[in-house]
Amino acid sequence: MRSLLFVPGDSPKKLDKSMTVGADALILDLEDSVAPDRKNEAREITLAFLKETGAQANRPRLVVRVNAIATGLTDADLDAVVAGRPDAILLPKAEGGASIVHLDAKLTAREAIHGVDDGAIKILALTTETAKALFVAGTYADTSPRLIGLTWGAEDLSAELGAEANRAADGSWLDPYRLARSLCIAGASAAEVQAIDTVYVDYRNDAGLRREAEEARRDGFTAKLAIHPGQVAPINEVFTPSPETIAKARAVIAAFAANPGTGTIGIDGVMYDRPHLARAERLLGQVKAES
Repeated sequence: MRSLLFVPGDSPKKLDKSMTVGADALILDLEDSVAPDRKNEAREITLAFLKETGAQANRPRLVVRVNAIATGLTDADLDAVVAGRPDAILLPKAEGGASIVHLDAKLTAREAIHGVDDGAIKILALTTETAKALFVAGTYADTSPRLIGLTWGAEDLSAELGAEANRAADGSWLDPYRLARSLCIAGASAAEVQAIDTVYVDYRNDAGLRREAEEARRDGFTAKLAIHPGQVAPINEVFTPSPETIAKARAVIAAFAANPGTGTIGIDGVMYDRPHLARAERLLGQVKAES
């Protein structure tokens, strides 16, 4: 996945349109974009959408963002949508590996009830939306085979911290959110799952979106969340490896394969070592997964 687009779960019109914008995944939202008095309606609309589109060929992945466990609404969300066989559940306000174990158990029970294969529904986690979450960002490894990715958020975190802003005047992240971003990358790497960058809320600022996406790719993220359909194409472009990048990765792998046991390889006057090999293998694995 390169792009994951949030879509309100209570809007059939927006859900239908989202299928045409080219996102790798749609996040059908039952949380922040749905008013409290529309939660039940959103569950019904989301379930109908899952059943209608789930069997379509070449569709995007269908992810449902449920309400956080602490709200007491998660069970009702899962009771409604597991029957629609979503590809994954996005857990907001996750607080370490214990949250994933908890959600895994809830999914296991409901998969059995609805005749869904055990473990078929995967998990994505929003890892930095509370202060507590920052201190357990490294505990996601080996929690559940369902876990496929970690992402992060700044809006809820800034509200909890009582901050006046989360970005500087030039658009860069302020220190608490740079920390959260870094913890997400490190936590995802430790858990050996995908690192997904957070949303860029200034959705009319194409240059800012592209700059932030490129910085995310540079630092190790392999995808980005989107809040507007117009953000999908630039995100896909940034996170699609160029032919030159793919060719370079193949050259590194081929050079090490031709010289087994060596620790470093010289290619066109540049030295490459084993970490470069690992990076090249990871890149080609990503390309294969997206093809």
